Amino acid sequence: MRTLKFLLQKEFRQIFRDPAIIRILFVMPLVQLMILPRAADYEVKNIKLSVVDHDHSTYSRQLVSKITASGYFILNNYTGSYKEAMLEVEKDHADLILEIPASFEKNVVKEDEGTLFMAVNAINGTKANLGAAYLRSIIQDFNREVRMKWVQFPRFDPEMNLQVTSSNWFNPSLNYRYFMVPGILVVLVTMVGAFLTSLNIVKEKEIGTIEQINVTPIHKYHFILGKLIPFWVLGMVVLSLGLILARFAYNVIPEGSLLTIYVFAAVYLLAVLGLGLLLSTYTANQQQAMLLSFFIMMVFILLGGLYTSIESMPAWAQVVVKFNPVAYFVEVMRMVILKGSSLGDIKQQLLIVFGFAVLLNGWAILSYKKRA
Repeated sequence: MRTLKFLLQKEFRQIFRDPAIIRILFVMPLVQLMILPRAADYEVKNIKLSVVDHDHSTYSRQLVSKITASGYFILNNYTGSYKEAMLEVEKDHADLILEIPASFEKNVVKEDEGTLFMAVNAINGTKANLGAAYLRSIIQDFNREVRMKWVQFPRFDPEMNLQVTSSNWFNPSLNYRYFMVPGILVVLVTMVGAFLTSLNIVKEKEIGTIEQINVTPIHKYHFILGKLIPFWVLGMVVLSLGLILARFAYNVIPEGSLLTIYVFAAVYLLAVLGLGLLLSTYTANQQQAMLLSFFIMMVFILLGGLYTSIESMPAWAQVVVKFNPVAYFVEVMRMVILKGSSLGDIKQQLLIVFGFAVLLNGWAILSYKKRA
């Protein structure tokens, strides 16, 4: 224990002696947590709309007014030429075209039906999909309002009218920040743990101090623990600062116990630090370690369920996700913070991440032995 104590003192002094590491550890994650959740929003607004109105009737004007009053659309231009509207799309001045045919109101009144044409600029697939869905919903709502006005007339052909009332469980206001902040916090903790651990050990290789350590009677497990424990402690500190910031900046208050989050985070950080340790054994300098860490982190983040639902991924990607520890922590953070899940609810994820921790650290220790 005496040897480990001296190694820990040396590591903490080495970390806090470097101002750049302090900024990377504490300033960068908090700044990113302040910026990213405000920008990463699934809700699409300010969709630029071009309307081609061949009818110029009362109904067509009411429909356009209803669309622009929704708050999702900005009326880019109102014209009678589809060619002119398409030119706006080609210039990227419009995202959607709504074409209202001639005799639209007449067909609706006399034949109980009308046809509208919608063209979508699909370069931005997300914006196109959501914009088209918003517009379709508004048109259906307009159709329902028109039919309700006709109920009093005997010629109205009644048909079954279903009304759906929805309720948003665990996030009643459907606030995307409540959904994104826990996931972004997981990514930041992961980056701090994996990046800094790998860079710290590789730096020892570059300056030659690891050679000096290897010829001392320090046991290998002392060296490994001396490298893991400081960044484990710092990772928990970053998590705590992130939770405090989420509480006061975004009003994100965990429904579940903080103990559940910290128990899972403690095991998770062991897995992430083991990954950083493993990367350091296969790289010769800091550039290699950084590039390799960046490659793996990109895969972890994009396949971690932070921005895309895992269930909507292709089958092969869902298999890859099973080997992604980030996906389990993102899932657990959302379960505890939004749903109030307990340790019993997350025991499966906890056991899997514990398995990652044993595998990655064991692999790193064996690999380090070959190269020592």
